[in-house]
Amino acid sequence: MSGSEPLISTSILSDALVILGAAGIVIPLFARFRITPVIGFILVGILVGPSGLGAFVGQMPWLGYVTISDVHRLDPFAEFGIIMLLFTVGLELSFGRLWDMRKQVFGLGALELIGCALLIGLGLLLLGNSAPTALALGLALALSSTALVLRIVDPARPVGKAALAMLLFEDIALIPIIFLLGAMGRGSETQSTAELVSVLTNGALVIIVLLVAGRFLFPRLFAQAARTKSPELFLAASLLVVIVASGATGAVGLSPIVGALIAGLLIAETEYHEEVEGMTKPFEGLALGVFLITVGMGLNLGFLFDNLGAILLATAAILGTKALVTGILLRTMGARRGTSTEAGILMASPSETTLIVLGAAISARLISAEAAQFWQIVTALGMTITPILAWLGRRLAKRVDRGARLEVMNGEEARTIIIGFDRVGRLIADMLRRHDKPFVAIDLDNDRVIQGQEDGWPVIFGDATRDATLDKLGIERASAVVLTMDEPVLAQRLVRRLRSRFPDLPILARARDARHAAALYRAGATTAVPQTLESSLQLSEAVLVDVGVPMGFVIASIHERRDEYRQQIMHEGELVHAPRLRTASLREYHPRDNAES
Repeated sequence: MSGSEPLISTSILSDALVILGAAGIVIPLFARFRITPVIGFILVGILVGPSGLGAFVGQMPWLGYVTISDVHRLDPFAEFGIIMLLFTVGLELSFGRLWDMRKQVFGLGALELIGCALLIGLGLLLLGNSAPTALALGLALALSSTALVLRIVDPARPVGKAALAMLLFEDIALIPIIFLLGAMGRGSETQSTAELVSVLTNGALVIIVLLVAGRFLFPRLFAQAARTKSPELFLAASLLVVIVASGATGAVGLSPIVGALIAGLLIAETEYHEEVEGMTKPFEGLALGVFLITVGMGLNLGFLFDNLGAILLATAAILGTKALVTGILLRTMGARRGTSTEAGILMASPSETTLIVLGAAISARLISAEAAQFWQIVTALGMTITPILAWLGRRLAKRVDRGARLEVMNGEEARTIIIGFDRVGRLIADMLRRHDKPFVAIDLDNDRVIQGQEDGWPVIFGDATRDATLDKLGIERASAVVLTMDEPVLAQRLVRRLRSRFPDLPILARARDARHAAALYRAGATTAVPQTLESSLQLSEAVLVDVGVPMGFVIASIHERRDEYRQQIMHEGELVHAPRLRTASLREYHPRDNAES
């Protein structure tokens, strides 16, 4: 016995060295080339796993120190990776955010999971599988990767919001899915009804205890850790919470990742969540790397090559089905075409939780080990190309939106044209929309254009310095043109060109300072607004209001002062004959204030 213990210890240390060493190589290498490390982790896992160099340990024993030849030794590392991933996901959320998103989560999320599962299950049923097997595989393959998708897409974008809602429901539905498979199971290893009820009851009690205890204990625990001013103790407290919560749910038959997710959600509700998130941030990339490396190590290359055609066909069918269902569902619920296309393709790949559900299906004897291996390879392959799917989704979304852009360009009504859709352009667009005034915006920054289109703004990509582009926007019937770009020379040239072509067109331009405003007036601008002047006037308005000057006097005096500055700038721009703006009297603006005064 004493002779075997050092051997086991050495084996564990060797496995940890291989996985951590591989992660240490892949993360900086792929970061250097700005490539997502997902593919690299899985490829490294294949290389050092039992189907790669690990298969030659018998011929070259020294490879045992840099490879893993026993796939079952990977289970603890894979479970650790998933637990830490779900914990970090929980930290980024909160129960308040979940409640705010309840309609999207339990509406959109439920429809997406059920729709994909039923369609995939129906296809498998038509291929000759039994109904329980088809349903089990449909539920497993309908899941999408929370760990990968949320690292690729920005949750603030419409695509990210839709993906987050669907992924949250899938994480919540994981427990009922596993219970359902147990109830449908066949054979001696299947849980009885009494055992299933016991797991449900105990699981519900544990979750309630975690929720209640976490609300009261976690703030006190982290307050004590904070008082010590010891980062090590704070990190230890964070890991203790994860381990206890995961162990509690695992002890009653639930998945440990449920406890990790709940722990993250509870900590997110405390005032210490930012500190915990900062402490555990290094574990996030490492946990993802560990899990993906174990996925690659678990692939049987011999089985893959023997069934390559069927695996590729199955992968394409699953990806296509999920993309189609998700895209149609989002479009039906009012999402834009580009958003529906990108989100559908992004959510098409299988998930790390697919492997968990497949394991539960094997235990319940709903699928054979060989069938499970087939679908595990399909899952790993789908996860590997998730970054490629994200890139493809963005590209197709641009093409799909091209038709909508043409509709925007070909509008027949007179409208304001906003050139430049940065913060200032957005604010002007918002004010025009509030007053029901038609407008269209154009920008050369593609990221701004995509974000603006996803937010529902009529903005297109294009170069406003080209006459052909402005003609397509309907410049000859524009009610006004607004220049918001912070490029003084370019703005002057564009104003001069517009004034030469359209003598009567109102041209309003953002100026960097008074000198730039004078140059814009010389070029032909109707109005040039120096941003330095406006900030000074806004500050003056706030000061006057705070010291007790009536609002009516403040607004009128600010307008008068703005008019004086404008006339001064016009004079400097040698436009002394420009029509003077009418200075409103106090009574025109706030007669009530004047009456009271």
